[in-house]
Amino acid sequence: MGDAEARIVKVVPSIGEIAAADWDACANPDPATFNPFLAHAFLKALEESGAVGAGTGWTPYHLVIEGVDGAISGVMPLYGKTHSQGEYVFDHAWADALHRAGGRYYPKLQGAVPFTPVPGRRILARPGPHQQETERLLALATRAVASRIDASSVHITFLTEGEWQRLAGEGFLQRTGQQFHWRNAGYRSFDDFLATLASRKRKAIRKERAEAHSSVEIFSVTGPDITEAHWDAFFAFYLDTGSRKWGRPYLNRAFFSQLGAAMADRCLLVFAREGDALVAGALHLIGGDCLYGRYWGSTSYHPALHFELCYYQAIEYAIAHGLARAEAGAQGEHKLARGYLPETTYSLHWLANPSLEAAVARYLADERDQVEEVNELLREHGPFRKDGGSTGEA
Repeated sequence: MGDAEARIVKVVPSIGEIAAADWDACANPDPATFNPFLAHAFLKALEESGAVGAGTGWTPYHLVIEGVDGAISGVMPLYGKTHSQGEYVFDHAWADALHRAGGRYYPKLQGAVPFTPVPGRRILARPGPHQQETERLLALATRAVASRIDASSVHITFLTEGEWQRLAGEGFLQRTGQQFHWRNAGYRSFDDFLATLASRKRKAIRKERAEAHSSVEIFSVTGPDITEAHWDAFFAFYLDTGSRKWGRPYLNRAFFSQLGAAMADRCLLVFAREGDALVAGALHLIGGDCLYGRYWGSTSYHPALHFELCYYQAIEYAIAHGLARAEAGAQGEHKLARGYLPETTYSLHWLANPSLEAAVARYLADERDQVEEVNELLREHGPFRKDGGSTGEA
């Protein structure tokens, strides 16, 4: 038996049962591209706070591949789902179609970071000569788990394009989506970035920033400077946004304390203060080459403050710290005018019901074409100067 075949695949019901060093060696082997959402500490905070687990509709079925010597060569965050909330790749119509046909869509399996539409690796094979084989075995193991728990389907969401391409031949359907990301073209300052925009867009951004700063003081905290009082304030903002958008927030207060205790150096809180009171805040997570915008909220209205805390402060931080990009969450064509261009996102899907699979396959073929067409159109009408030059302004 060759080295690539001498593997044991395990299903682990809690990430706490996997050594952090083993998980992180697979999830984040290169500090330069560190993804905080794949870190053992982040996923453990979700479970230990109760945001994921019993009663949430997210049941961990994490995959681990070991060699005969017990060394871990691959892991995968995997969850049994009893609903389709907190995923951001929408399959409600698929569930409804199967239900109307007399079938049962839930439970299903989700290879994902819960509540987190951040692109990145999802099938976490440790670098080495058998990396792609380990990746393939993990992907196929999801279907074995689906059979074991009588799940209707497997969904691996927001994975990389490379994973998406390599695993399409293993019986998964391919889906694409759209997000808006800001790319750092070696800018020296925010004004350097503005100089690459069309005049009208440049003036609009300056006006928005002036409005945002007109009535509040904006400041940021990270690392050991983050206190429980900061988390208290931010959680109030998070609840306000959740109650207006979703009706029920996914995360609880304990999660943010655990996140701060385990990953404070990866957390960037940007606040707006009016007098002595904090009135708005945004949470970003710091990766090796990217600043990830996650949550925002405000308890009083201030013009353009959302754009400032979530987009412009992120751009300034990325420039100052030499990060390659800033990502500001799912969807939002309003980000285009602020320098965030459309990027394609990727997901893979396996459906046990042949009739549903055939119907979804036809739908996804059309959807992929539409996503590509819209992204190309939006890039053509982006905010940047068509001559690619600079205004020469300071």
